Amino acid sequence: MPSSKLSGVFAAIVTPLTAAKRPDHARFLDHARWLLDHGCDGLNVLGTTGEATSFSAEDRIALMEAAAEALDPARLMVGTGCPDLPTTLNLTRRAGALGFGAALVLPPYYYKEVSDAGIEAHFLRLVDGAGAEGPPIHLYNFPQMTGLTFSPELVARLAEATGGRIEGTKDSSGDLDYAAELAAIPGLSVFPSDEASLAEARTRGFAGCISASTNVTCGAAARLWRDPGDAVALATCRATRAAVSSWPLIPAVKHCVARMHNDPAYAAVLPPHAPLSAEATAALDALDLEVPSRVPA
Repeated sequence: MPSSKLSGVFAAIVTPLTAAKRPDHARFLDHARWLLDHGCDGLNVLGTTGEATSFSAEDRIALMEAAAEALDPARLMVGTGCPDLPTTLNLTRRAGALGFGAALVLPPYYYKEVSDAGIEAHFLRLVDGAGAEGPPIHLYNFPQMTGLTFSPELVARLAEATGGRIEGTKDSSGDLDYAAELAAIPGLSVFPSDEASLAEARTRGFAGCISASTNVTCGAAARLWRDPGDAVALATCRATRAAVSSWPLIPAVKHCVARMHNDPAYAAVLPPHAPLSAEATAALDALDLEVPSRVPA
């Protein structure tokens, strides 16, 4: 199993849609290349911002295949978590076969108030079922969505029991103290979900960030990752994220991406997400979005 050792600025990339409301591979790849050219070290494909749980497994695999063929899959983390183990295992195995740098896996999120022992059994079965060629696994902690939290004790046990196969976490709880507790686990890479956390990444042991708003702030986030003392970059990240997250986040991010590419097709969302209100659209159109400079190869 190749070790990813992913680090740096990752955008939780949006998934553009065709008229049939399926993933638009061409626009996805155009935006992916733009992000990688303008500050992102990697991408989180088919995460929450990518509306992964609204697509069929077949559509998810097709987009994974397109991304792996056109981009460097070692720079990509892909969401494979589903409520059931068989589908999660199928997607995770495919991620390994395609060479993705890591699989980002939600806990089995339908049942609430389950024990750490139950979650542990689920992930041990996943790692065992994925086999030696399975990708490195990052646990996806998003209690606001799943109703479940990975306790630091559970994460430490899983990292040790799997011999490092579970090598990281994305933490979308917003609790940087919790994220720092995870980062203290030997060998674990921890990515908070707010690019402003990059100002504290070196001191708190974070491996970088994975953020929805980095679809928009990639340039400022890249500067902040490289220089945590860059006050202008930090202010840009904070102000833009606050403005975007004032509205339903996924439609807001997609609207801003559409604006940056001058292509309204990027703004389309899948139900249960709804198009933005006129008030939200006007507020986002008033944002002074930074268009980052291309990062030299």
